[in-house]
Amino acid sequence: MTSPPPPSPPRRGFRLGLGAAVVLAIVVLSVAVGVELLRGRTSTADAVPLIPTSSAASAAPEAELYVHVLGAVERPGLYVLHPGARVVDALAAAGGTVDGADLAAVNLARPVEDGEQVVVPVAGAAAGPSAVPSDGGAVDLNSADQAALEALPGIGPALAERILAWREENGRFRSVDDLLAVPGIGEKLLEGLRDGVRV
Repeated sequence: MTSPPPPSPPRRGFRLGLGAAVVLAIVVLSVAVGVELLRGRTSTADAVPLIPTSSAASAAPEAELYVHVLGAVERPGLYVLHPGARVVDALAAAGGTVDGADLAAVNLARPVEDGEQVVVPVAGAAAGPSAVPSDGGAVDLNSADQAALEALPGIGPALAERILAWREENGRFRSVDDLLAVPGIGEKLLEGLRDGVRV
């Protein structure tokens, strides 16, 4: 009688190999996920400082404008206006103009500057109160009207109009020497005007 074949050895080695492979796959997957997370954190951390820096620079608050409004307005005084404000905004802050205000002598659309004085003359007045002040009679180039400018030596109607046009296009005169930028005014004429004008 032949003896039965010996039983096959248990597959313990295969089972251990399969378990080790599963563990190895989990470890590899965990490492791969961890690396991707670290990459994501690094790129995010690198990008974060760039956005606030640029937005902080662009969002820097602009300074307010302090404007002194005088003349034919309801409430003359000092007013704080927002950046980009225009003469019309300054007059509105002062309660608007009164009857007899000469708005043709004021450029309502001109942007105002910090520290500026806006004067609304009375219609028909030869020169507003601030155009010919009591301190020696010097004419303020930034508030004088046509008649006040024509009263200056060597300034006729045409030159007075050019001075007003320059002021409307370029804003305030910052110095008496700015008159040289007005067509028709040279060094010789400026020297004759220097003692009679101010800014």
